[in-house]
Amino acid sequence: MLILGIDPGFAITGYGLVESVSNRLGIVKYGAVDTPAGMPFTSRLTAIRNELTEIINEYRPDAAAVEELFFNSNTTTAMKVAQGRGVAVETISSMGIPVYEYTPLQVKMTIVGYGRAEKKQVQQMVKVMLKLDAIPKPDDAADALAIAICHSFSMLTAKPI
Repeated sequence: MLILGIDPGFAITGYGLVESVSNRLGIVKYGAVDTPAGMPFTSRLTAIRNELTEIINEYRPDAAAVEELFFNSNTTTAMKVAQGRGVAVETISSMGIPVYEYTPLQVKMTIVGYGRAEKKQVQQMVKVMLKLDAIPKPDDAADALAIAICHSFSMLTAKPI
């Protein structure tokens, strides 16, 4: 099964494609959709849609996993990130791919075994689990890979959103 992981945002949307076959994980591709700060917000959302569409058309993932948002401070930023997440979810869904969501706690528990794990611990485990030479960069791509890995271990019981 080919899983597309998404770490949503509007400035940077991380993505990672992980193949899961018989409990073995393999990395296919990872990266980030970067949108410059000076770009109009609607153009940023369009760029996210366009790049995700290209990735999906090229790799045809079987499922997608997206991080559920959690914010406790800046409402304006939270709303913009939520809109970026909405564009990602709608883009994926409109292409017939089931979308699943996971909280940061679920991802940390799955990857590290501890819900309050530090970001570096999660990134190190992604490196180990995917047999990489280095932690994937940018951080958003490493997070997206972690989300995809989380789905690979949860897909038998997960329900699409």
